[in-house]
Amino acid sequence: MTHDTGWFKSSRSSGGSNACVEVRFADDVVRVRDSKNPDGPAFSFRADAWAAFLSRVGR
Repeated sequence: MTHDTGWFKSSRSSGGSNACVEVRFADDVVRVRDSKNPDGPAFSFRADAWAAFLSRVGR
């Protein structure tokens, strides 16, 4: 079974702002894209690398 959250903005993003990133969790991959360019490129990270990044930036 595939786990996929779909694209979402951070809960810390302001309501009407376009200046943020969107994240998508799918299985063991985390994808990140610019919310202003949803059809543009997206970065992909392993789930463990994403968790390490979040622990460093303090969520």
